[in-house]
Amino acid sequence: MNVIKWGIIGCGDVAEVKSGPAFSRIDNSKLIGVMRRNGAKAKDFADRHNVPYWTDDADELLNNNEINSIYIATPPSTHLEYALKALSLHKNVYLEKPMALTSLEAEKIGSAVKQSRGKLCVAHYRRKLPAFLKVKELIESNAIGQILIADIQILQPRKSKLVAQSEENWRLNPHVSGGGLFYDLAPHQIDLMYHYFGAFKSVTGSSTKSATEMVEDTVNGIIEFKSGVQFRGVWSFVGAETYSKEQCVIYGTLGSIRFSFYGDSILIRTNDKEEVFKFTNPKHIQEPMIASVVSYFLGISENPCTADEGIIVMKAMEKLSGRHQ
Repeated sequence: MNVIKWGIIGCGDVAEVKSGPAFSRIDNSKLIGVMRRNGAKAKDFADRHNVPYWTDDADELLNNNEINSIYIATPPSTHLEYALKALSLHKNVYLEKPMALTSLEAEKIGSAVKQSRGKLCVAHYRRKLPAFLKVKELIESNAIGQILIADIQILQPRKSKLVAQSEENWRLNPHVSGGGLFYDLAPHQIDLMYHYFGAFKSVTGSSTKSATEMVEDTVNGIIEFKSGVQFRGVWSFVGAETYSKEQCVIYGTLGSIRFSFYGDSILIRTNDKEEVFKFTNPKHIQEPMIASVVSYFLGISENPCTADEGIIVMKAMEKLSGRHQ
């Protein structure tokens, strides 16, 4: 395999700018075909992005012999089906987050990876963005001493600007999304905490639902890491615009690191100085991660985010939301 030839299942809002164009911008990578259940929209995407092949049939795309790698960008309710089919055909898979509806489904995908010649990466793409690489560098260089506590506060109104807009509000349908806006946003945040601080020792949490919703609107949780780091996090999606907040603060023995998951700067404070690092994200924000995925699929580098890591994040989200303890 000298060139990764991609097919996208689900060429909707996420694929439009965040990821789709990047597949043909990377060396040894080409976007060959796209699929969407609405054929007219699949054709429109293909025409606008110069993709040679489109279809409204996922099986047709999966069985296209020219395509050796599949990007699954559908809602989580179909991740298991499409991932298992792609892996049974020994095709590589780049799988959107959350990995599946449940950790049990995620484990089925993980088992299928072990039986396939295809490889799989989970799209926890913030790992490869410049700001979060810098945070990892600061932690590993002991810039704020020994890490003690990490604190996340995601306080958002019902119509949060952090959530990608779609024609259907499927994120609030647990049968499609798995668990509402928490399941949409938290995978990136929990994955980064795991990426920074290592294995979890214990995860606990609880959640509340409003009378009119089927999904959690507020989640409150605690994680203890085997490294000794303590974590607390709160996610709420029914708050007032006036106290809207989205931040992470990491506290160490010598200072703190403060950043936004959706911003462009990091603030580091120590006893003797305060410093701000500014960053510019790529237009196609998944491009750095996709470049790493292509490198892994070609056998050049290690997996940037494994199925096992995706399963760990899924299990943590279930425990944080109080579903499984």
